[in-house]
Amino acid sequence: MTKSNTTLTELAKAISNESVKIVDLTNTLSPDFPVIILPPEFGQCEQFKMETLSRYDENGPAWYWNNISMNEHTGTHFDAPAHWVTGKNIPNNTVETIPVKDFVAPAVVINISEEAKINPDFLLTKEYLMEWEKIHGKIPPKNWIALRTDWYKLVGTEKYLNMHEDGAHSPGPDKSAIEFLVFERDCLGLAVETIGTDAGQAFDFDPPLPAHSILHGNGRYGLQCLKNLDKLPTFGSIIIANPLKIEQGSGSPLRVLALVNG
Repeated sequence: MTKSNTTLTELAKAISNESVKIVDLTNTLSPDFPVIILPPEFGQCEQFKMETLSRYDENGPAWYWNNISMNEHTGTHFDAPAHWVTGKNIPNNTVETIPVKDFVAPAVVINISEEAKINPDFLLTKEYLMEWEKIHGKIPPKNWIALRTDWYKLVGTEKYLNMHEDGAHSPGPDKSAIEFLVFERDCLGLAVETIGTDAGQAFDFDPPLPAHSILHGNGRYGLQCLKNLDKLPTFGSIIIANPLKIEQGSGSPLRVLALVNG
């Protein structure tokens, strides 16, 4: 047996005996799950819709199936570089052209849940990350940066979108944090439990929406609307995030899983 076969066999055994556990990081996709709300002058993201064609009835006595429709960025979803104007000329910038190795990658979990609980507009900064590294260790390259806010616990309430007259209020990174993660730590992308990778008020930042602008302009990815990041360790988990293979797709709803030691 080759070494690679041994590694895969051992992994399969570990999953089977639950010494490696699988954690579902995905919110259930339904017509009730909220989508991002843009200023009214822009096109809007369509919520998930489902129409039953037959369910063991006169329209199909032996089968059940539905028509579904949604925006690419509905529910738990993946952002490809082409999603943002800064990434429009990046090679392999749409979901069907991204190297498949990028869909299975390690993760570093940054826990800002207490800060977000106190201040929904909490901003992750480079200074915060450098202090975090003094306690937890240096962030390795090619990792997802999973920003734990426990925001998923607000799903089903108005506080999830947290819309006010001046827009949404939710935590996220500032420009310094994203530049640090991309240019100094070579992250694969940013994974969040909120509706978007940017803070709710980031449209008013300089540059506007720095997570989208800097991540996608440098060929990195985004994962939004995750759950259960509180069930992952700081280091040592593997995220599996496979978007649908949509031709020229800017993103995709998906089922995100994590492998963690049991």
